Order: sequence, then C-alpha cells, then structure tokens
Amino acid sequence: MASIKDLFILLIASSLVSNVVLSQFLGLCPFLGVSKKVKTASSMGVAVIFVITLASAVAGLIYKFLLVPLGIEYLQTIVFILVIAALVQFVEMFLKKTSPGLYQALGVYLPLITTNCAVLGVALTNVQKEYGILTGIVNGFATAVGFTIAIIILAGIREKTAYNDVPESFKGMPMVLLTAGLMAIAFCGFSGLL
Repeated sequence: MASIKDLFILLIASSLVSNVVLSQFLGLCPFLGVSKKVKTASSMGVAVIFVITLASAVAGLIYKFLLVPLGIEYLQTIVFILVIAALVQFVEMFLKKTSPGLYQALGVYLPLITTNCAVLGVALTNVQKEYGILTGIVNGFATAVGFTIAIIILAGIREKTAYNDVPESFKGMPMVLLTAGLMAIAFCGFSGLL
C-alpha cells in the first residue's frame, strides 16, 4: 500500500514531469485536433479524466482478479482495449443525452478517446510498474490531469495566436506543432522538480 506522500509524488510526476502528451507523446490526435477553443479543450479534458480514471480502475480490477488468477495475463492488451471502448461508448451516450451541445462540439474527437493511445498506455503502464489498484487509479487520474493541462494551455495559445500575422508556410498545423514543441521543451523544466 502506497503512502499519501508516495501518491502525491506520483500525482505530480504523472501530471507534470512525465506529461503523457508533452513527454511521452501519447494522445496527440485529440491533443492537436480538439485544441482550437479552450471550452472544447476543457470539455475534452474532463471526458479524458473520466475515461482514463475509470479505465485505470476497471483494468486494474480485471487484471488482478481475473487475468492473473486465470493465468491469462497475455490477453491484457485485448481486454484493456475492450474495456476502454466500452467506457468511451458509455461517455458518448451519456453526453448525447445530458449535453447535446457538448456532444456536437466534441464531434468526431469523442470516439477518438477510444483510439487515444494515452488511455491504453496508462492501463499498460499500471501493469508494467506493478501498481496496486489505488496507485493505478491515482496514476490514471494524474496522467489525465496532465493531458487536460496540456490541451487547455495549447487551446489558450491557439486562441490568442489565431489572428496573428504569421508567414503563410506556418499557418495552421505547422504553427500548432511548433507551439506544442515549445510547450514540450517548457515542460522539461519540471524534470528537476522530483
């Protein structure tokens, strides 16, 4: 059982020091695609927090109480993909019923959470590092918070620079990629934190 101090360090490490998008380069599709507006980016971040945290919990429980006792740990990737797909479908149906505007705003990027390699990456990292269920949930939550921080910062920068005068060759995605690269360099400054 991890102590509160260890869980807090994991929270900081997973969200800032080892940011899933800016350090590990996982989850770039929704990061680049949904970061045009802060409102949409923050909504996507909340959905990712919910999915990754819940996926970490469910995947940890399935791994510990089903796959390991049956000796079929080699099926972890397939099982985790199925769990993630089911959770994203649940979130999609929930948003469609409760918030049609947000559902429309997220559009095609909501199903992208299913293929978001960050979600699967967290579940596999929890297994590889032999985290317990609570530690895995904290790692999943912290990783998702790190994703949310990064996507909101990028969306804020994109909103501020949308009408700037930039050379034609830098307009659109080249400017976004350059901004994301500079953000990754800036997040390297957190490496000395822990």
